[in-house]
Amino acid sequence: MAYDFSNLRVLIVDDNRFMRETVEAILESIGIGTVYHAQNAEEGFAMTRDRQPDVIISDWDMEPGDGITLVKWLRLDENSPDRYIPVIMLTGFSERKRVVEARDSGVTEFLAKPVSTKSMYARLMSIIDQPRPFIRTDTYFGPDRRRRADGKYKGRERRQNKEVFLV
Repeated sequence: MAYDFSNLRVLIVDDNRFMRETVEAILESIGIGTVYHAQNAEEGFAMTRDRQPDVIISDWDMEPGDGITLVKWLRLDENSPDRYIPVIMLTGFSERKRVVEARDSGVTEFLAKPVSTKSMYARLMSIIDQPRPFIRTDTYFGPDRRRRADGKYKGRERRQNKEVFLV
């Protein structure tokens, strides 16, 4: 199914100008209507408040304030402009421990560099076609970290707090 992305607003948070321009070109090629830019977590947080993007694509490794810091602020800060905003973490570091850290911080999707139009489109489609409910526990708030093919988990429930927020 093809989507019209012309009304979608995306914020790119990356301290590397070349990467911001590359990601913007990819987004424009798939029809994204509006693209905003920020260079670090602090600017990204402020831009989220001021511009109200629909999706954030953030690099992991930035100074000052990295992508994980941005996600934690968005998910946990009482002044967060949008705790539920989808965040795609874009990084050259794709080791399992990094993917787990990103997931446990509240990242919606993970995308390893080098990025392509196809991979970016796939992550956006995942956010649209397979949205995950948001979960709140004593130690986590963000998209459900469990991925299921059919959405019907049949195993033993391990959560102490079963509060689920659907968005």
